[in-house]
Amino acid sequence: MLRKLLILGICAGTSASIPIVYQSNPQIVESWLRSSVAAKPEAAQPEPQANLASVPDKPAAPMPLGRQVLVNADARGHFTSSFKLNGRQVDGMIDTGATLVAINISTARRIGISLNPSDFNRQVNTANGAIKAAVATIDHLQIGKISVDNVQAMVLDDRALQTNLIGMSFLQRLQKYQVQDGALLLVQ
Repeated sequence: MLRKLLILGICAGTSASIPIVYQSNPQIVESWLRSSVAAKPEAAQPEPQANLASVPDKPAAPMPLGRQVLVNADARGHFTSSFKLNGRQVDGMIDTGATLVAINISTARRIGISLNPSDFNRQVNTANGAIKAAVATIDHLQIGKISVDNVQAMVLDDRALQTNLIGMSFLQRLQKYQVQDGALLLVQ
């Protein structure tokens, strides 16, 4: 009886972990399924060839998928796209290493955030060292059909930040974000 319960427990635990394994690494499960189906000989399907030389220099428009957006990696492997910040089109790079959305002063002005020199009272550590920054709130941040209101941001000097960074203050408000097949999937 104990042996049957043990075997039943192992089977239940294994079957319950399959969706978790698939969600964290779908390639493993798909290759396992392909190998189990490979016993049936079929005509070999040629693999599609990827031409890396055709990757555009400009950020690709996100592919909307309902309340999901797929952002393809650029030639450097970065996830860059066009966003709308307070209704204005702004190019940015999604950065999971950035605690907050980080924009430069020029972008802040374009989207209607006005700051005084005295607002730059926070010290932040960047890859280039410590710098003064101002805390601001972006009323509306949108990519494709995904939109989030009242997103906390840091505003830095234009010389310190050439590329706007879409950080965790936006990403953590999504249902999920994950890299799959060379693209970043955002789900709200």
